[in-house]
Amino acid sequence: MTDRVTTAMVLAAGLGTRMRPLTDTMPKPLVPVNGKPLIDHVLDRLAAAGIARAVVNVHHFADQIEAHLEHRVRPAITISDERDALLDTGGGVVRALPRLGSAPFVIHNSDSVWVEGIGSNIARLVAAFDPERMDSLLLLALGATSVGYDGHGDFLMAPDGVLTRRPERGEAPFAFTGVSIAHPRLFDGAPEGRFSLNVLWDRAIERKRLYGLRLDGVWMHVGTPEAIEDAERWIARAATA
Repeated sequence: MTDRVTTAMVLAAGLGTRMRPLTDTMPKPLVPVNGKPLIDHVLDRLAAAGIARAVVNVHHFADQIEAHLEHRVRPAITISDERDALLDTGGGVVRALPRLGSAPFVIHNSDSVWVEGIGSNIARLVAAFDPERMDSLLLLALGATSVGYDGHGDFLMAPDGVLTRRPERGEAPFAFTGVSIAHPRLFDGAPEGRFSLNVLWDRAIERKRLYGLRLDGVWMHVGTPEAIEDAERWIARAATA
């Protein structure tokens, strides 16, 4: 790679409606899993992979997140304020682009948790990103072996890593973990206002520039209060293995 990936965008502005009643009084990124808020699992993992700076967007209970992150030094935190309007994943990144710089960057959902295999999956993702071929590289998990995931999968992946969508009314082996690397050009001509990153991924699929990398480890879909218990059991099991 010509440009080192040293910055991340952490998506922390969502309402967390499926996590109610916990999110009636706190934002989902501050919900504890195994004694640590979800967003700290994310930021600690980013820091361990050498990410020096993270832009965190805020909307729901924004003051709580800002107060929680106020003294964080690794990675260094910059806030992207979305109090005025919830912009979804794509719109949130577009608003933060001036703070993210001109190099490729990680995009990380604030509720994505996994047990690592051998080494850091984020470091593997950074090493695998090739800006000559890729507009975005997604970290994917096998749905069948993931904890708390009951969907039909998101993507099919060719042997060279090129991604295509799950067929309509069909199944696909790979689920998106909520973590990717994006080159800033992915956002060229992006819509204004609120929109999903899926819009830009579909454009990249048409150009055969959306790629995937399989997660090494066990991904946990922590979408509901009940899923927290499953995730904590897996984390505890990994700690004693």
